[in-house]
Amino acid sequence: MKNIIIFDDPAVHMNLLPITYTRPVSYIRVGITTIYEKWKYFIKDAEFSSYVDPYLMKKFPTTITDENYFIAGHIYPCDTLIDAIFSLEKGQALISPDEKLIAFRGGMEDFEKKHFTSTVAYNEVPKQLHWLYDIFLHNDEQLVLDFHRIAAGRKSQSLSPTNRLIGDHEFDDGSSKYFIEEGASIEGATINVTNGPIYIGKDATVMEGACIRAPFAACEHSQVNMGAKIYGATTLGPYCKVGGELNNVVMIGYSNKAHDGFLGNAVIGEWCNIGGGTTASNLKNDYTEIKLWNYPAHRFLKTGLQFCGLIMGDHSKAGINCMFNTATVIGVGVNIHGAGFPRNFVASFSEGSTAGFSDVPMQKFFDTAHRVMARRNVELSEVDKDIFLAIQAIAEGYK
Repeated sequence: MKNIIIFDDPAVHMNLLPITYTRPVSYIRVGITTIYEKWKYFIKDAEFSSYVDPYLMKKFPTTITDENYFIAGHIYPCDTLIDAIFSLEKGQALISPDEKLIAFRGGMEDFEKKHFTSTVAYNEVPKQLHWLYDIFLHNDEQLVLDFHRIAAGRKSQSLSPTNRLIGDHEFDDGSSKYFIEEGASIEGATINVTNGPIYIGKDATVMEGACIRAPFAACEHSQVNMGAKIYGATTLGPYCKVGGELNNVVMIGYSNKAHDGFLGNAVIGEWCNIGGGTTASNLKNDYTEIKLWNYPAHRFLKTGLQFCGLIMGDHSKAGINCMFNTATVIGVGVNIHGAGFPRNFVASFSEGSTAGFSDVPMQKFFDTAHRVMARRNVELSEVDKDIFLAIQAIAEGYK
């Protein structure tokens, strides 16, 4: 059996902060599934583990055998790429045209020292996640690809007649443009599948009056509240709850935006809560190019984008009627409240408003996280606490 180790490219990991503070790059959800889950789908009969920054290793340990394939976790799998990886001989590395490491076959010591017996050129730059905004930019394509993989050869639950379905509900090959998993409930909603598929996960709920335009995915146990307005390409990770208006939003999991307010071209981590009436801009008033905070550069970098909204790290909160400027980056464990626009970058474990921010005591953060996670029957472990303490130390350099 093959042993697959999905590794973090350090530069990419840094570029994707604050989302990667708490997870490997491959655990980011793009489309319906995470990148890690995509690789597991493509490579059957294999053992998988991760290779990450040391402070994350206790939660994401590495399994080493005599026969290892190291694969970059920011790269999306495809059949051609997998064929190239499994054609490697022991000691060989697969290199992209931009001279980046895609994969390596061999032992841990040789991987860490980049001791390759030879390199093999891959003939094209693979599709990959590199910048924070790639998460929502790639979500359309990856959601469609994931949908076809998940729905292939399976039978969806029937769509209740209380719903209104708009558009041709079949692809050219005759397959359905919607898939509803067992235990899911969708009643009295308006669903437009003109621009792609809609996936409703196991035990997910779409309430009456919701208006959804494809492509859209609601993963298991997620909930779309009454009257929500959702534009594609939007993904709700497991146990997310949303209301109001969303446009091209990726919520990784376990986060709530349950009330009115707007999010567009946004990425929301896990265990976040966005209060009623909170709105985040995704377009500057003068329509000029957006700059986004970049952690390794320690400054705002040009994106080439006109649309970019809120980026929020895990366990961050926004009170009612908060407002966020275009392309605001919020770190891990941030608590924002009050009127007015906070600055476009708020460092991790900060609390406050436009009047100013102060550090969040870690015990206070742990107490809040414990209560939040307990509501979903998830434990805040000692390993989690160690990770947050490591993040706090790292984050000091960005305040």
